[in-house]
Amino acid sequence: MKRYIFILVVASFAYPVVAQEEDTPSPISVSGYLETYYIYDFNKPNDNTSDSFIYSFNRNNEVNLNIGMLKASYNTNNVRGNLALMAGTYTNANLATEPGVLKNIYEANIGLKLSARKNLWIDAGIFSSHIGFESAIGKDCWTLTRSIMADNTPYYEAGAKVSYTSGNGKWFVSGLILNGWQRIQRVNGNSLPSFGTQLTFKPSATITLNSSTFIGTDKPDSARVMRYFHNFYGIIQVSKIVGITVSFDYGAEEKSPDERSMNTWYASAWIVQYSATDKVAFALRGEYYSDAKGIIITTTSVHGFKTSGCSLNIDYNVYKNILWRTEVRYLASKDAVFERTDTSVTNNAFAGTSLCLSF
Repeated sequence: MKRYIFILVVASFAYPVVAQEEDTPSPISVSGYLETYYIYDFNKPNDNTSDSFIYSFNRNNEVNLNIGMLKASYNTNNVRGNLALMAGTYTNANLATEPGVLKNIYEANIGLKLSARKNLWIDAGIFSSHIGFESAIGKDCWTLTRSIMADNTPYYEAGAKVSYTSGNGKWFVSGLILNGWQRIQRVNGNSLPSFGTQLTFKPSATITLNSSTFIGTDKPDSARVMRYFHNFYGIIQVSKIVGITVSFDYGAEEKSPDERSMNTWYASAWIVQYSATDKVAFALRGEYYSDAKGIIITTTSVHGFKTSGCSLNIDYNVYKNILWRTEVRYLASKDAVFERTDTSVTNNAFAGTSLCLSF
């Protein structure tokens, strides 16, 4: 009997029981996104590129990559950072004015928490725009293509921002100093920074209201004209299966450096989403864009760019991280601002499909 007790005692020293430590989550995470597409433009552009005011999904009659992105994030209680590199036709179109490898940066920023008790941060670098409800990441939007207003407001920006989120998560307030209107590198000869604000209110889990502004110039000092812009949007989840998004833009820019009178433009978009099942969703969009003086969208027509549109989108969630989308879209303008082969026409139609993979 004593022999057995001795063996047990020796075994307990040889294989001590150690309390398992709780796993500490790593502050580093890696994610990615791929979005391939095929769009058929019924106006059949000669160079296989859709109209100049369309920057996403803009290649016609070919299978292509809208955006492929790989992202690394670092998050602790007091420090955060993001680095995301990308490629695709979105990159070629939206970052055409950026030099060199800056074209391939989707996001590159560092954040520092300024308060031990409040959710107050300062972030600096390159980040997604504070304007609008649509982003370059298709799976986060209700439609395959972006609205005209989204394609013609900043998708990205560079600078620094201070932001505060209330303790209950209902309020988000941010102030920004920027390098310009969708600029990583400031326009040559421009010494004036631009500024922005963002105010988001979420009174409940089903309602989001957002107001964003921009004040600045996108011209060199010798031709400086100030631009003032405001975007408002509301997202309301009416029920588990119906959601509504409404958005309005209004902008004004000085006519010349020597006068304070303004040229203006405005735009709006409305989207209703209906989730038929856990896998299938429909989205109906209406939109209008008016830029009579060609501040954002330049034309040679008498009335400028005054265009309305509608689209129908169908989403099918093949798997949790695979989204298949199909859309038909129609645009009509007061003037002949679209190109059909070698002729100017007043309308255009598109049909397309895409596959989105997130990981």
